[in-house]
Amino acid sequence: MSPGEGPVRGRRKASRSEEPQEIGSVLEGLLGQRPWATGISLGALGRQWASVVGERLAQETSPVGLESGVLLVKASTTAWAAQVRFLVREVRERANQVLGSASIRDVKVTIDPGPASR
Repeated sequence: MSPGEGPVRGRRKASRSEEPQEIGSVLEGLLGQRPWATGISLGALGRQWASVVGERLAQETSPVGLESGVLLVKASTTAWAAQVRFLVREVRERANQVLGSASIRDVKVTIDPGPASR
């Protein structure tokens, strides 16, 4: 190997073409990549969270992460976190219905009361 031909580390460089491409195919390629696809799925869950967990539980919880099939839900208190844990199967099933796939395999809950009120 000559200098500068070592193994590529980090992100792979996308191949470039001088040929024009349709914007739809470019966007489709971008949206299929993991960070975009995860963000889109998480956004869809956030917009429809009340239909996943119900109005009252949606006021105290929110979907905050989605990684490798695990949905991370933030709850405002231990009691609300326990409620989500009790309903994990239903939350997973309804979230998958919203996403139109069986991409969520598990639901984990964290407690974050948010900023202190004054």
